[in-house]
Amino acid sequence: MNEPPLIAVIEDEEHLAQGLVFNLQAEGYRTYQEADGDAALAWLLDPTQHADLVVLDCMLPGSDGFTIVRAMREAQRYTPVLMLTARSRPEDILEGLEAGADDYLPKPFDLSILLVRIKSLLRRTAWQRNATPTASEQTQSSEYAFNHRTIRFDALELAAPNRTTNLTVMEADLLRYLTEREGQIVSRKEILEQVWRVHEDTDTRAIDNFIVRLRRYIEDDPANPQHLITVRGIGYRFVANPT
Repeated sequence: MNEPPLIAVIEDEEHLAQGLVFNLQAEGYRTYQEADGDAALAWLLDPTQHADLVVLDCMLPGSDGFTIVRAMREAQRYTPVLMLTARSRPEDILEGLEAGADDYLPKPFDLSILLVRIKSLLRRTAWQRNATPTASEQTQSSEYAFNHRTIRFDALELAAPNRTTNLTVMEADLLRYLTEREGQIVSRKEILEQVWRVHEDTDTRAIDNFIVRLRRYIEDDPANPQHLITVRGIGYRFVANPT
């Protein structure tokens, strides 16, 4: 019999952490709890440990949440990360997504929303591992092929001739948004609002950094992009078959 998913709760506000653990266990999940960022990072990078999902506060003693998620991705640990951000600050949200978080939730949050976000991220991971998805999952799954590369959106990976790259949910979502609008100019503001759900005026440099990372995945020469083109002063355009 398969064990229920293990969710790591990395949160230093004791009452909030205890409430999260209590409710997650009530939903049938197993939990690991840590309040210190350095200890949490050591556990998350320990090859003998495994979490199915991480609920991660951005502000922690020791290593903060941004440092933790960056270190996880650099170590090729692609466990889904739901980041908790303080006071809905756009800069926290953008820094978390740029670092490699898969989703975010501003504090204070509704418990039911948190549980829905967790189930959604776990479902995406299950699609990746499940060789025989259900009919509804098959309907939602999709691929996009170009230049000898295939983006497998629901598997969260990009297959190229010499390697397969794991994607975060946000990376896959942005690639899906761009490829569905192939040839069209997509503004930075549109990406903020439609992909990242940030509805405030804020610095868009995090998007530019995000695009730089995506170019490393999809371009033959990332310094001379042919597919993910910058439209100066506006945003980006995805071109599947450049002439």
